Amino acid sequence: MSLIIKNGRVINPPTNTDEILDIKIDGNSISALSAGIVPVFSDEVIDAKGCMVFPGFIDMHVHFRDPGQTAKEDIETGSKAAARGGVTTVLAMPNTKPVVDNPKLVKYVHDKGKAVGLTRVLQVGSVTKGMEGKELSDLEGMIKEGIPAISEDGKSVMDSGVYREAMKIVAKADIPVLAHCEDINLVQGGVMNMGAKSDSMGEKGISNAVENIIEARDVMLAGETGATLHLCHCSTKESYDIVKEAKARGIKVSGEVCPHHFTLTEEDIVPGDGNYKMNPPVRTAEDRQALRKGLSEGVFEVISTDHAPHTAEEKAKGFASPFGIVGLETSASFTYTELVLGGIISPMQMAAYMSSNPARILGLNDLGDLSVGKTADITIFDPNAEYEIHAADFAGKSKNMPYEGRKVTGKVVTTIFGGKVVYK
Repeated sequence: MSLIIKNGRVINPPTNTDEILDIKIDGNSISALSAGIVPVFSDEVIDAKGCMVFPGFIDMHVHFRDPGQTAKEDIETGSKAAARGGVTTVLAMPNTKPVVDNPKLVKYVHDKGKAVGLTRVLQVGSVTKGMEGKELSDLEGMIKEGIPAISEDGKSVMDSGVYREAMKIVAKADIPVLAHCEDINLVQGGVMNMGAKSDSMGEKGISNAVENIIEARDVMLAGETGATLHLCHCSTKESYDIVKEAKARGIKVSGEVCPHHFTLTEEDIVPGDGNYKMNPPVRTAEDRQALRKGLSEGVFEVISTDHAPHTAEEKAKGFASPFGIVGLETSASFTYTELVLGGIISPMQMAAYMSSNPARILGLNDLGDLSVGKTADITIFDPNAEYEIHAADFAGKSKNMPYEGRKVTGKVVTTIFGGKVVYK
């Protein structure tokens, strides 16, 4: 039996395709792509008329909290959230308890992700043992076990010598470094963007320099070592200039922007509401405008969520709560509402930023592409659906986000992972 998607607007960046076509799936791969595919009696048919058909989304930056923090999220609930958001591949960050710094824990996550079978869970390895910033993790062992990247997400490796050695190792293996850029010595207890808003709320601020200094350092180290560098959750106006200049110099660098950074500013923050506390923080309207400009120009070429679940009890502590916001289930809707309908990016760019570009950066050559022979990871998106966001509807375990009741346009209606419908 084949699965056939009929009448959808197929948007596929690798072939620059944007037209009404049918897709036939046999097993776990795409077997035909053309107009007027005729189903036989035994075929399952999905009518995608009026919908956009994207390559399955790839989120390069999520926290599934497994092992060790499963009260917040686990691989099963995180996978359900991913499927509901049209995400067919996720990169899970290693700041779990214990830290994923060895092949055994990489295998644990990969095996559990496969057992759940709702999305491709790829475990990122930590740069240093225990994320203590002192001694390198077993990078070569984790590379053999299949990590797609390394990261110290949640903090930066402040010892530049240690970080350079890690970059040399992964440059040889041709896997990227995913960089959380934060000069810990400049944070000084900050909990939100530094400026008039933090002053008015009586909260300590985090300046743009906290992020920018480490971005500049990491770019220099990548240039020196030949490593592929991906800057996570860019939030400042200066990050636009840093990434643009690095690319002009031929350094292998890419940058991601998260939906909360291209939708919110510090003016949206409700005092005392921990759901607005994230790291890096939402910043000024000027910063947000630079991020949107970078997306429109392709300076930033990835949209990721930094999906960071926390319990309601934790987030009830206001700005004494942990940093983080969930985003897997709303990312596509915000991207379409704010950026596509806002005239900032095209549907083709949306497909590239959420699927094809991550696949290219990570070397996942069979993903992010709706061509014949490729893996059948497919997201069907209704651009006309209007709805209100309600945390109670989320499939994930945690509900920490500041968008309750917000109206958006565009909704994932079907997710296909490896030829199998995992959300509808």
